[in-house]
Amino acid sequence: MNGTIAFRCRAKPFHMTDLSSFPITRKWPAQHPDRLQLYSLATTNGVKISIMLEEIGLPYEPHRVGFDTHDQMSAAFLSLSPNNKIPAILDPDGPGGRPLGLFESGAILLYLAEKAGRLMPQDAAARYETIQWLMFQMSGIGPMFGQVGFFHRFAGKAYEDKRPRDRYVGESKRLLAVLDRQLDDRAWIMGDDYTIADIATFPWVRNLIGFYEAGELVGIKEFANVTRALDAFLARAAVTRGLLVPHAPATDEKAKS
Repeated sequence: MNGTIAFRCRAKPFHMTDLSSFPITRKWPAQHPDRLQLYSLATTNGVKISIMLEEIGLPYEPHRVGFDTHDQMSAAFLSLSPNNKIPAILDPDGPGGRPLGLFESGAILLYLAEKAGRLMPQDAAARYETIQWLMFQMSGIGPMFGQVGFFHRFAGKAYEDKRPRDRYVGESKRLLAVLDRQLDDRAWIMGDDYTIADIATFPWVRNLIGFYEAGELVGIKEFANVTRALDAFLARAAVTRGLLVPHAPATDEKAKS
């Protein structure tokens, strides 16, 4: 890949991979230590990575980080994700064949795209354009849509003063308009090719109009290109599978191969 740090999965040695030096594996033991370990929950940011892993077909083992039991605040989880946010991964076959732990969904998407050599343009200019749209989601769509959810569905809905809600609704509409214009003459954010920019973005659009129940509030029907691309995204088999990971404690059956 031009100007990238792409690397490929290598054949594993005959001995079992040792992940015991990572404290997180004491709370979530690896049944398959030769596979990438995913620590997540089926939230908007969490499913970005399970969808990505399903798309590229990389073997992985999912572990549920339960918010109801405050797993994200445990010392074990913080040892891998110091910002106490999901998702996080532990790849036993990182660069140079050494284990690598990562947190932050955007960084993980970039890492997996380069590891697999997929869902990221090989052309250097197009690669950076994809990254800019990934950053658009991380810095704009995620935070703004999340605030709409707080003020429309969760605790913030009890506030009598609707100016905070309306501020985030207005900014979300603006961001949807930006995305809609980008999709006006193309199937996906980057054109004909589906990329990590789409994997990052469309779970948030789905959440805004689904779980947050804010579709009417933001006027989603005005953004026909966005809803068309969202439907195409949700029709992908890998997306259907990834949206359900992890929904229960990991077992051998849930470890993907």
